[in-house]
Amino acid sequence: MATATASVAPVRTGDRLRGLVRHRALGKLLLLAAVAAVLVPVAHARWASGTWPHALTVDLSGPLGRTSDWIIDNRDSHPLFLYFFGYVSNAVVLSVRAVYLVLLAAGWAGVTALAAAVAWRTAGVRLALGTAVAFLACGLLGMWVPTMQTLALMVVAVLVSVVLGALLGLAAGLSDRTHRALRPVLDTMQVLPAFAYLLPVVLVFGIGVPAAVLATVVYAAPPMARLTALGLRGADTGVMEAVASLGATGRQRLLTAQLPLARKELLLGLNQTIMMALSMAVIASVIGAGGLGDRVYQALASVDVGAALAAGIPIVLLAVVLDRVTGAAGERLGTGTGTNPLLWLYAAAGAVTVALAGRLAGRLDWPGSWELGIAEPVNRAVDWMTDHLYSGVPYVGGTADWAGHFTTWVLDPVRDGLQWLPWWAVLLIVAALAWLIGTWRTALTAVLAMAAIGVLGVWKPSLDTLSQVLAAVAVTLVIGFATGIAAARSSRLERALRPVLDVFQTMPQFVYLIPVVALFGVGRAPAVAAAVVYALPAVVRITTQGLRAVDPAAMESARSLGATSGQQLRQVQLPLARPALLLAVNQGVVLVLAVVIIGGLVGGGALGYDVVFGLAQGDLATGLVAGAAIVCLGLMLDRVTQPTGRRTKKGA
Repeated sequence: MATATASVAPVRTGDRLRGLVRHRALGKLLLLAAVAAVLVPVAHARWASGTWPHALTVDLSGPLGRTSDWIIDNRDSHPLFLYFFGYVSNAVVLSVRAVYLVLLAAGWAGVTALAAAVAWRTAGVRLALGTAVAFLACGLLGMWVPTMQTLALMVVAVLVSVVLGALLGLAAGLSDRTHRALRPVLDTMQVLPAFAYLLPVVLVFGIGVPAAVLATVVYAAPPMARLTALGLRGADTGVMEAVASLGATGRQRLLTAQLPLARKELLLGLNQTIMMALSMAVIASVIGAGGLGDRVYQALASVDVGAALAAGIPIVLLAVVLDRVTGAAGERLGTGTGTNPLLWLYAAAGAVTVALAGRLAGRLDWPGSWELGIAEPVNRAVDWMTDHLYSGVPYVGGTADWAGHFTTWVLDPVRDGLQWLPWWAVLLIVAALAWLIGTWRTALTAVLAMAAIGVLGVWKPSLDTLSQVLAAVAVTLVIGFATGIAAARSSRLERALRPVLDVFQTMPQFVYLIPVVALFGVGRAPAVAAAVVYALPAVVRITTQGLRAVDPAAMESARSLGATSGQQLRQVQLPLARPALLLAVNQGVVLVLAVVIIGGLVGGGALGYDVVFGLAQGDLATGLVAGAAIVCLGLMLDRVTQPTGRRTKKGA
């Protein structure tokens, strides 16, 4: 018996070892360890430095500097600028001016009536009243003219973005090769921080409206392109086969089947394009966009929270109104509601009548006596908060103390730890994380993106930025997941949170920086705090939606087995909502990265400071190199936090 037992034991041990080796995650790690055992000694022997080796860097300052000088020298004489960029610039200026003059000619009453009429026919009476109140609030805050300036610029920018995005999405939706080619381009357009591409746009078009509009188009067109391609590629195969069997040509299939089936995705693309364009309103003011963004930017320069809020509220109101109207139009699409042409005629006639009445009465401009000044009381409230909360609060300390502790206990150790690691160790960690969550292609992309940062010569500042992103993402996920879970379990809490999340998500990024600086001072902690506030709404929304979308049958089955509320959450909802939770992580990373960079304006340092410095000094090399490093950092983080479709389906 002893002999038989002894002979069986090795077999079982060998089976266990083979089972462990066959385990996908462990197999990947063992293979990566074998590769590292060969390559790391070679890399260490040749480049022994802990940081990225100088021999592996490429200096782009010379070529980029010469390019910048050539653009400046030839901007007023070269045919490319005279007969192409010049015509583009003139067309943009004329278009924005035409829209602005139409808005002024309609007067405040006509514009308000027209907006309410469109909202009525697309979204119902309730949203029509909300739209009218929103436009009237813009006037009450003394921001009617800046609002019209921003609206004129947004109309032109959104139209160009929608047309360009729809054309790109059409090409990507109809061609697999084009889709693969456009994906990295769209990724770059969305991840590249706005400040980085403001500099080349300003070099070509100069300070003013054309540069602001074109920068907005670059930022706002990708969502339209992505969702158009998604809608076309996701068209019902049964319907497409039926249309093809009837002998329809490719053009007929597109016009009669694919585009009608993709209507909701197209409208969602319009919604997202509008939101992205409005989020650029403040950033574009840096290069002469004017309007509400310029007021916010001026308030940031003087740390005037009240003036910034007075200009920021109309941007939020416009964003919320446009989001609600386009969202309601998408829900009504295909139901036939709101399509009665006679009612549309009545709505247009009513708006025109109000506009003519206002013009005949000489009431085109918003009356100055109707304006309400909120800047002074807001500033008094901020001063009180600064005096009483900034420092010296008994037992808990002040906000400045919190910022200092967060920097000392979290940001500094994470940054120092990342910068202490040898460069090859950082690449190995990135490869392991990306390969565990995806495929070898995912890992290769992430490693190449991280290596490109070193090649660009910005290894240390990139790790500094990465430390801020990781800290902000951790705080965002803890608060966001907890709030999202609570909102998913309580409809009342979800309804109460919705307007708060709307305001947080649509408030311009610059507006966050002002109260954050007033409360936390200048440094990396305020940049992280602003990033958390900006990214939190998306994480909360996606978490709530993912948990609420869990199959009711699974929940009912768990309840019938006697599972408690906590067990249902841990054992049913969270596992089944895993794709949504991973998406929340991914979106949290992307949004945090966007605001941490803007935090360079308030002492965040690292890559954010380089981008802002490059724009302020006209230094194309510094700005673009830092911007390219941010793109690589965003690409790496995207690959590390977002599993591939194949892996998600297998549930690995």
